[in-house]
Amino acid sequence: MKLLVISLAGIGDTLFATPLIHELREHFPDARLDALVLWRGSRDVLEGNPHLSRVHQRNLLAEPKFSALRFLLSLRRERYNVSFNTHPQSRIHYRVVARIIGAHTRISHSYDNASLLDSLLANRACPQDYARHAIENNLALLDLFGLKPRLNRHSYELFPSPAEHEWAERLIAEKKLRGKKLLGIHVGSGGTKNLALRRWPLANFIALINQLTSARSDLNILLFGGPDEERDHSRVLAETDSTRVFQPPTQNLRQAAALAKKCNAFLSVDTALMHIAAAMRVPGQVVIETPCWNKPIEPHGNPFTLVKNPALAGRNLEFYRYDGHGIKGTNGEITRCMESVTVESVFDAVMRKLE
Repeated sequence: MKLLVISLAGIGDTLFATPLIHELREHFPDARLDALVLWRGSRDVLEGNPHLSRVHQRNLLAEPKFSALRFLLSLRRERYNVSFNTHPQSRIHYRVVARIIGAHTRISHSYDNASLLDSLLANRACPQDYARHAIENNLALLDLFGLKPRLNRHSYELFPSPAEHEWAERLIAEKKLRGKKLLGIHVGSGGTKNLALRRWPLANFIALINQLTSARSDLNILLFGGPDEERDHSRVLAETDSTRVFQPPTQNLRQAAALAKKCNAFLSVDTALMHIAAAMRVPGQVVIETPCWNKPIEPHGNPFTLVKNPALAGRNLEFYRYDGHGIKGTNGEITRCMESVTVESVFDAVMRKLE
């Protein structure tokens, strides 16, 4: 038996797929169980996963179509028996990829933009459900293959190595942060479609950090993120107390996870790092509500505080649905939506978590 889990959307979405991967291994202990991901960060998330045989990673968006097609045809020669397109992958392109790879049974969800073509690309599908988490949406795919969950508990599965945990320990020691309160902050967000517009204003993050470090002399800030946040981090470091605000030199998301585990609290919008913090059970998790916020992408299995966005007022699905499109509204409307969350409301939420 050869099984392929296809997770080509965001890095956090790949974390959503890990309970399904574990369940498949429980049902098929001797099968070849592979994964296909788009982003290097998604590969980081799956590195060291004991339930996978192999991880294929290729940024199909960044190369010529002929090269991408040649790669997918090489996977077709693997002759997978079953492929699973995990949630949420609403763009039809993800199911086209599954059809090219050509597993005999191609399992997916049906989304708001489903058409007759979808039924030709994926030959078994169940409706995705906004009322349940993406992890539960993924486990529902088991029914389409005649299976039931065997595990008593399902959660993100992320496996930082002993070396990565040791790296985090050394960093804490070198920066003399042992015994201090640590707040992890991710100022960024996803960059596909128009999702970068859901960032909380950087000026607000800077004002918040200055208020927090003024209010708590024992508090230090760790800035999480990668090259996409480099410029923002430079500005944050220039406009805050650089003796208490640090940009750790993380090389991959497993190092970031090991360091997040050291934090007392973590602040972000709904990003991959939000899910990594939840996977590491950071005790004081705070999330700023964005137009993309909905039940399927909540931090799973970790208590969190949601700072409500007054511009949304419960109308999230009017702004963003799983239909293959970006956030609805003009750039200005989305930006003003995020500006409506005040520094004071986030400050109060973080202070309560730190206490």
